[in-house]
Amino acid sequence: MYPQQIIDALRHVRYPGTGKDLIESGMLEDDIRISGLQVHFSLIFDKDKDPFIKSVVRASEVAIQTYVDANAAVSVHLKYRKESTVKTENKEGAPIAPHIIAIHSGKGGVGKSTITANLAISLVKQGYKVGLLDADIHGPSMPKMFHVEECRPVSVEVEGRNLIEPIEQYGVRMLSIGFFVDPSSAIIWRGGMASNAIKQLIQDGHWGELDYFLIDLPPGTSDIHLTLVQNLQLTGAIVVTTPQEIALSDARKGVDMFQNEKIHVPVLGIVENMAWFTPAELPNNRYYIFGQDGGKHLAEELHVPLLGQIPLVQSVREASDAGEPIAMQQGHPAAEIFDEIAKKISLS
Repeated sequence: MYPQQIIDALRHVRYPGTGKDLIESGMLEDDIRISGLQVHFSLIFDKDKDPFIKSVVRASEVAIQTYVDANAAVSVHLKYRKESTVKTENKEGAPIAPHIIAIHSGKGGVGKSTITANLAISLVKQGYKVGLLDADIHGPSMPKMFHVEECRPVSVEVEGRNLIEPIEQYGVRMLSIGFFVDPSSAIIWRGGMASNAIKQLIQDGHWGELDYFLIDLPPGTSDIHLTLVQNLQLTGAIVVTTPQEIALSDARKGVDMFQNEKIHVPVLGIVENMAWFTPAELPNNRYYIFGQDGGKHLAEELHVPLLGQIPLVQSVREASDAGEPIAMQQGHPAAEIFDEIAKKISLS
């Protein structure tokens, strides 16, 4: 083996963030060393929190074993143009939060936003400072769920920069595209426009000091999901589903997306919403309208925690419509479930 073979092999490896190969991207350091079947070289990344590090390193190893020698023992050293000084940063380097959690569902209508809103409240009740980003561009619901539909964020000057002051309600600081558009009109944006809007809310938000930053993702997988992975070092993801088979199928894809080597975000667990229905007049009865224990079985299948099972309760829906998440009602059975899920998250 000789160095040019290594260089040629690495031309077959593309950096996912740009689509260019490692040589074209200038990511290969000029320090290739070869000793027998031992190959040593360094790859240069922009930052130490790059989400594609693991996948690029693995692809480099495979490329050399494929195009040079199947028995090559490859050792890749990592170098960074800029090392992060905080766990998660926005574009300007200001810390957002040590814990950034995305709440995701494979399909709409499973209660993802309801889960997000109530978890935010439960975390506040535990004494944490919480920020919430409504990243569901086409169906923003947080302004309604927090009874702040009429509020409009203002611009504030901070250290020479004009930033967007989040709306604070019930101790939760939030931003949503719903604050900036006519709620009665459909938002018809291409993927790039939606992604840029999310980036601006993240980077230009005056979030202040936070312990937790929750992100209410749009359902499915899209440009927005990739934008968030590239701009934030997510510390975890929660996948929401109902017990129904069609919802479980999409939830399975959601877990796979976060566990994909190009994304590589830890899945904190699955929340099974609408797990059963208990009528108020028959409090001891459970009716499994959408199937029984579907989320529980999916969590077991995928070897991820089941964070909780939330029943289909009329008062939860009523509280959300009223803009007062049920987690605010001390002693309510559903509130206690959300509090338990929040405790599990804070311990993970």
